[in-house]
Amino acid sequence: MTPLTLEWVNKAEGDFQAMQWLRQAPAAPCEAVGFHAQQCIEKYMKATLQEADIAFPKTRDLEMLLGLLTTADDKWTERRADVAFLSRFAVEVRYPGVATTEDEAEEAASLCETLRDVIRQGLGLPAEDGGGQA
Repeated sequence: MTPLTLEWVNKAEGDFQAMQWLRQAPAAPCEAVGFHAQQCIEKYMKATLQEADIAFPKTRDLEMLLGLLTTADDKWTERRADVAFLSRFAVEVRYPGVATTEDEAEEAASLCETLRDVIRQGLGLPAEDGGGQA
């Protein structure tokens, strides 16, 4: 694994830890749980692209990143709905007028855990790592 890939992984793990911590908080801030779930997967997708030597722009657009990932491995096409769901947590839910329910936050967190495990396996990392950092 390249050093830059490892940096992306470690940043993704920071968001994963934040999401897990926020999930356990009394009256969990749903938008923040969703945001950190989205951020974790965004950074893991970028780690995967980095490791595959596929250039990507600075973006929060998970669906665009997914398009790049499918050029290297078409198994990612089956994750389109999951990625689309997580994408809404990047920006729009952080502003007034859009609310996130507890169920939506829990779905975002669950998708994050699933996709994180898949991506970590693809990168040759243990699927479940209690310690957080790679």
